[in-house]
Amino acid sequence: MRIKWFSLVRITGLLLVLLYHFFKNAFPGGFIGVDIFFTFSGYLITALMIDEYARSQKFDLKGFYRRRFYRIVPPLVLMVLLTMPFVFLVRRDFIVGIGHQIAAAIGFTTNFYEILTGGNYEAQFIPHLFVHTWSLAIEVHFYLIWGLLIWFLSKRHYKQKRFRGNIFLISTAFFLISFLTMFVRAFFVSNVSSIYFSTLSHSFPFFLGAITATLTGIKETTSQFKQNVISWSRKKVIAAMAVSFLLLLLLSFVLNFNHKVTYLLGFLISSILGIVMIYAARVLNDQTPQVKEPLAITYLADISYGIYLFHWPFYIIFSQLMANGFAVLLTVLFSVIFSTFSYYIIEPYIAGKQSSLFGLEIDLKPYKYWVLGVLATLTLLTVGTSVFAPKVGDFETDLLVNTLKQEQTKINQTHTLAAGDASALSNVAVIGDSVALRSSAAFSSILPEAQLDASVSRNFDQAFEIMENQIKSNTLANTLVLAVGVNSLDNYEKDLQQFIDKLPAGHRLVLVTPYNARNATQASTVRDYERSLAKKYSYITVADWYQVAMAHPEIWGGTDGVHYSDADDTGAKLYVENIQRAIQRAAKRDAKK
Repeated sequence: MRIKWFSLVRITGLLLVLLYHFFKNAFPGGFIGVDIFFTFSGYLITALMIDEYARSQKFDLKGFYRRRFYRIVPPLVLMVLLTMPFVFLVRRDFIVGIGHQIAAAIGFTTNFYEILTGGNYEAQFIPHLFVHTWSLAIEVHFYLIWGLLIWFLSKRHYKQKRFRGNIFLISTAFFLISFLTMFVRAFFVSNVSSIYFSTLSHSFPFFLGAITATLTGIKETTSQFKQNVISWSRKKVIAAMAVSFLLLLLLSFVLNFNHKVTYLLGFLISSILGIVMIYAARVLNDQTPQVKEPLAITYLADISYGIYLFHWPFYIIFSQLMANGFAVLLTVLFSVIFSTFSYYIIEPYIAGKQSSLFGLEIDLKPYKYWVLGVLATLTLLTVGTSVFAPKVGDFETDLLVNTLKQEQTKINQTHTLAAGDASALSNVAVIGDSVALRSSAAFSSILPEAQLDASVSRNFDQAFEIMENQIKSNTLANTLVLAVGVNSLDNYEKDLQQFIDKLPAGHRLVLVTPYNARNATQASTVRDYERSLAKKYSYITVADWYQVAMAHPEIWGGTDGVHYSDADDTGAKLYVENIQRAIQRAAKRDAKK
């Protein structure tokens, strides 16, 4: 039994995710689309379980797992195989550790893989091609656990009403445990991705959906639900769906992945709005028995899972090769084609059913060996790429080399000071992140007198610890350049104030504005605040890297939007020259009194 208008829920979840990935600056909170998927899956699976038990007084666990396997695994494997030929269009950094990524994706452990490797969903230098399968991993974990629990309940041979009531209670308990885990951990973690990727803390939408399933059902509905179908106005039901959709769209504008509020309330509100859409769609289905769901909506809903799987790796690859608009168009085109091929042809064929596309029956048996040959070729290509993929990419190698050079420079400066030549040490020190680290060679040639202390993923708190240590050891340079911020855009006002308060008299502070093309709005906000500080305090000067970065789009082709292109040294020179000019301006201003 297909419920009409559930397709709109699926499409809403997919739309939000696509908007987030394709146009992140405009829709920074679109990641909540995944929670709509989670909520809907929890609802649909639990409702079908209740129907099965009502029909036969038992639950077929093997049949449940078999159906889940045929729906989940073939499109996933097909996505991995079809992605591999395209990875050779981009630089080798994208296939570093690809074997581990594939194993994690197919083994449904991507979320654990990202947590253990310290992955950040929004700030990967080289985005993992299969990082989006973290959500699939959590979904499979839910199916495994929930299937066993429902099977255990079915063995108790409860009456239908009590069976439904027990599911309600268990769902409620699991929902509270999961949500409270996310809520509490939000106060204590520095990398929110560890909460986002966690099965324990991010599975509560499934159980919220399961709770709702006990209140409605698919075939076996409750008396209260039947009463609602009769008493509720169709206009009000449609309005509830429309308003929920608009509110979800609004959340996609205002939520921020790294903000604590998102984890305290954002995901919960999104899931509740998803529940409203699901319940309204279920009511509307029974209120419109003579109305058919438009075929275009049904089609998009059918291939939504495939589009979700295919769109991310193709977008990452195409966005390295062309402008974002063209990358989006090609991504959508390839995703729709491959998803259609998977859902209507390959998946039925693997399940032993008749394949058909738009009413046209397709028999793959005459082409069996061709199909097997193509799959074998793609499998060999995938295995070969995984085996011979480099363990470290050019980007990571470049950062490692710059780190070693930086340490050698520090040693040389220390030796010079020990020999009595104090003038060899400049009165300028740079505390920076990976962007500054990547510019080490440019610092050596353009600002050789500056002491550079840069590290990957350095945030304001870590930089402040370095400043405090230098103050305690009386080694703080007269001019301190603070080149961090892109890794800690939240609470920036408080973070920056601690530097201002702690800076000793007789010193100057240069703030390098952060730039992140994928989070330009927030980076711009931090930049504006830093510029206001320079107006307020005479001893603060701004090195406006944000402005320089915006004025030179040529240095960002095929990058993560934070680290300029490695095609030449243009980006590094622009970065360091910008800081050099700011230091020169700072020297003409008063030091802190």
